[in-house]
Amino acid sequence: MSSVSATPGAVAPTAERTGRRPPTARIYGWELRKLVSQKRTYLGLGLGMLLPLIFVVSQIIRGHPPRHADSIFASEIFQSGLATPVLMLTFLAAVFLPLIAALVAGDIVANEDGNGTLKTILTRSVDRGQVFAAKTLAAITYATVAIFLSAATATAAGVAAWGFHSVRTLSDTVVSAPKALLLVFAANAVFLIPLIAVVCIGVLLSTVTRNSAASIVGTMGVTLILAIVSQIPGLEGLHPYLLTQQYFAWQGLLRTPTDWSPILHSLWVCALYTVPALIAGYLFFLRRDVAGG
Repeated sequence: MSSVSATPGAVAPTAERTGRRPPTARIYGWELRKLVSQKRTYLGLGLGMLLPLIFVVSQIIRGHPPRHADSIFASEIFQSGLATPVLMLTFLAAVFLPLIAALVAGDIVANEDGNGTLKTILTRSVDRGQVFAAKTLAAITYATVAIFLSAATATAAGVAAWGFHSVRTLSDTVVSAPKALLLVFAANAVFLIPLIAVVCIGVLLSTVTRNSAASIVGTMGVTLILAIVSQIPGLEGLHPYLLTQQYFAWQGLLRTPTDWSPILHSLWVCALYTVPALIAGYLFFLRRDVAGG
């Protein structure tokens, strides 16, 4: 992604005039403004909105729900539009949504490295820890917006096509439309747990490699390797600890009564990926040699 050079340059005069470091919240705001001003920021957001629309239009043209589908929500989409966002989350969780998160997380440090603007920031009166925290939070914010924007689009398109009606859950019970709508967005919120881990891995690789393409590919490579491991016979004992297995912990919300065990399990398993990645990225960032660029 291209960087906005004027924004990093604005950090130095502020700090130098006041003689104090700006608060982390302000640096976080600067990082968000950089993302907003970059055209490629909207690539992931646009695709996240486009795919649900393509799905709904294709099903309207098709005239009947997918046959032989594994998900109960595939057979429900013509009964209620609220089945659409759940089905889309099922389809997109394994690859596409992590890719959207990786596009920004893997680029957020490496891009400024490549453009030489990171050197400008780090040689001014701004604390490195604040910059790292702001960039990480900005990447997490982007992933959050992308997820909920995709969910909102799928919900709006599904309801417009098939109505705001009650939905069957994974326990074969029926929940009212208002409760189903709440569950849709709660499920996306739970999906953010492993997605934040993906973001932190991306930020780590972005800091270490100093190369946007390598960071993005590396982040997706990690998830791909974990997905392959989950398919290898004899390694079933590792499955509960694989990050990719946590992509579907949200399905516990769609049972009656709610099954909290996969969600609570996902919290601590994802922490095993998130915390080391954050610490390693932070330490690399603190030790960054900017003298040579």
